[in-house]
Amino acid sequence: QVQLVESGGGLVQAGGSLRLSCAASGRTFSLYPTGWFLQAPGKEREFVAAVSWSGGSTYYADSVKGRFTISRDNAKNTLYLQMYSLKPEDTAVYYCAADRMGFGSRLTSDYDYWGQGTQVTVSS
Repeated sequence: QVQLVESGGGLVQAGGSLRLSCAASGRTFSLYPTGWFLQAPGKEREFVAAVSWSGGSTYYADSVKGRFTISRDNAKNTLYLQMYSLKPEDTAVYYCAADRMGFGSRLTSDYDYWGQGTQVTVSS
């Protein structure tokens, strides 16, 4: 069994910062947490950021470039999202996703496992 557990969400004022973590546990062989997505109520899940597990190549949604940084700790099977200069429009549930190839992707369909999500709320 593979579990992905997100943490670090919360309520912050606009301009504030948060650091999200995604810890992978269980049978994680050939499964790599590589992506962050967000979802608002009644809307589809949207891409935020991704990183390849071995090479470290990164990908970001245009809306977060320069504000968010994705990183990973391979030894701990943990994925991070450092968020700066948060805006009210960043408010959503943030999900960690793992894929079998470890390449990372902008597409939800390329991922095989998802965490339960962590709420991020940014007040104005």
